[in-house]
Amino acid sequence: MAVTLKEVAALAGVSPSTVSRTCKDNPSISEETKEKVRRAMAQLGYEPGFSSQPAGISALSTRTIGIILPPSQKETYENSFYLEAIRGISQFCNQRQYINTIITGQDEDELLKVIRTLTRSGQVDSYIMLYSKQQDPVIEYLYNEGLLYVLIGKAYQYANQTIYIDNDNFLAGQEATEYLYHLGHKKIAYLGSDNSLMFSADRKAGYQMALALHKLPQRPEYCLEIPSVSQKSPQAIHALLTDDNHPTAMVVSDDILAVALERVCLEAELSIPDDLSIISFNNSLMARLTSPQLTSIDVNSYQLGIEAASQIINHMENPNLLATKIIVPHHLIERDSCRALGG
Repeated sequence: MAVTLKEVAALAGVSPSTVSRTCKDNPSISEETKEKVRRAMAQLGYEPGFSSQPAGISALSTRTIGIILPPSQKETYENSFYLEAIRGISQFCNQRQYINTIITGQDEDELLKVIRTLTRSGQVDSYIMLYSKQQDPVIEYLYNEGLLYVLIGKAYQYANQTIYIDNDNFLAGQEATEYLYHLGHKKIAYLGSDNSLMFSADRKAGYQMALALHKLPQRPEYCLEIPSVSQKSPQAIHALLTDDNHPTAMVVSDDILAVALERVCLEAELSIPDDLSIISFNNSLMARLTSPQLTSIDVNSYQLGIEAASQIINHMENPNLLATKIIVPHHLIERDSCRALGG
């Protein structure tokens, strides 16, 4: 069986990304560390793979950071969360004279193909992922290739070896639900995106914890998830809102979903906030343009981008650092989409 890059890293006592960059004679690795890695490679009989490139190419690639967007045909590019995070990354990279390039794909296969091409050509060897999901083949590839990457979101795979920047989405989901509870709402529903995405799963878990703490019933029909916002009103949402036991308030995992929910309310002739109070996340431009304006939790997406860029550059320039975990605070912006019951 062929010797793997991770086995070399374990013997040398360094990270897989350090082995990868030693193979490329990266100038950010000290000569002492390079020698230690080379001894381990010789001892194990490890032969660098196709991705290794001459020093002149790798020296250029260390100044370029790939920014990976989630696979999507359209909706990702309309979400201001990603635009604000990219703005934070780009501005920090500009200050440190690093280049960044955006990586997109309609699906995971296309995304992986682009990442492999950029890595093997030596154009990029470090990445910032703007999302985190369960069982992600992109993470598997980056980790197994020993590539340096930073996640915006909580790590699901290889958590102890992963640098990640996140909000406390569990706490944010709990606080959003608590806010509605203290307004007098007892029939609180949840509308989220794909539960394989870590932020949505955590916000849902926080919502459920708040219900449990206040001994409110956990109604399965009150917990809806839709992978994408379609042009037509989702029937499940319409059915819930027009049911005799309909909720009086709803926690929504994203402003875009909240706008879709407002459209369903309009079609069902329901008034916001008189018939339904809504609290959402991201505090995007959409939250401020809707009528009524949305109460929303600001997750500081611009700051998430800055922290991600800061960490990846710090680890590129200091390759033996331990994986860092950073939590960026969130805060609630009160507007007109929520009201107290009886108020």
